[in-house]
Amino acid sequence: MKTLLRKTAIAAMFAALPLAQASAEEVLIGLITKTNTNPFFVKMKEGAEAKANALGAKVSSFAGRFDGDTDSQVQAIENLVAAGAKGILITPSDPQALAPVVKRARDAGVLVIALDTPFSPANVADATFATDNFKAGEMIGQWAKAKLGDNAKDARIALLDLSTANITVDVARNQGFLTGFGIDTKNPDINRDEDDSRIVGNDVTQGSEEGGRRAMENLLQKDPSVNLVYTINEPAAAGAYEALKAVGREDDVIIVSVDGGCPGVDNVEAGVIGATSMQFPLKMASLGVEAVVEYAKSGVKPGATPGKSFFDTGVELITDEPVNGVSSSTSKEGKGKCWG
Repeated sequence: MKTLLRKTAIAAMFAALPLAQASAEEVLIGLITKTNTNPFFVKMKEGAEAKANALGAKVSSFAGRFDGDTDSQVQAIENLVAAGAKGILITPSDPQALAPVVKRARDAGVLVIALDTPFSPANVADATFATDNFKAGEMIGQWAKAKLGDNAKDARIALLDLSTANITVDVARNQGFLTGFGIDTKNPDINRDEDDSRIVGNDVTQGSEEGGRRAMENLLQKDPSVNLVYTINEPAAAGAYEALKAVGREDDVIIVSVDGGCPGVDNVEAGVIGATSMQFPLKMASLGVEAVVEYAKSGVKPGATPGKSFFDTGVELITDEPVNGVSSSTSKEGKGKCWG
């Protein structure tokens, strides 16, 4: 059934294509991730390389030195254009700052596909293959509200974001969580403008475990009564848990997150994370490689999921504490498909 669905998705993306003219062996594809240490991006690279090998194409990978390293991503794009890449798959560190160099790449005939993090605006790239990040946040917000029940009205919420730059994926997950929890987000295009008294505050993590620990420590100093923690990703969630454990609060605070990596699913099973929204980065990268190879053959660019501005690669809630009204899978089930 999964194979059939996948074939259907590809068919929808490339309906009515003309016959192939170019050889896949001629196709060079660039993969540029935010870092090469985050397991999410490691899995993305695995997916791209596996699909490229299957199609006879070649992937050349680059990454920022840290999450937010725009200069390294600019240099990578320029290097790939000079090398004759037919397509570039990128998780943009700064979706606005990268727009000029992406335009130059597209003007040179390179297909540019955003993975996971949309550009701002989305049409800076030719296409986007991503999780519906707002939905991912909304699902964990709905779960947390149902989990707290009547106590949700008195929640003390810590928001552990990526940065202060209002990066698209950061905003979508944060605002989705708040919406799912029933909090007025004011301007849904930015973080930190809410005035709900249940929000203790926001802090930044750079998506790392150390950043999550530091941010959690800061917000606990601000309000030791925090009982619900939203985190941008699972490494940040792991750091937040360590900070809570250090003050003996690990058992009475709920942590929710987004990623669905195998380590994160393990942390759901261990009770570190109450619920997480699983993404599928291997699928994102694999579909991206297929799209570039098809573009090299036919000149046809990939499309979007009907009703959306991007191709939705899916999201699934993982928790061992299911609640009414929110569909979910267990950690045991999640282990069989983490980041597939």
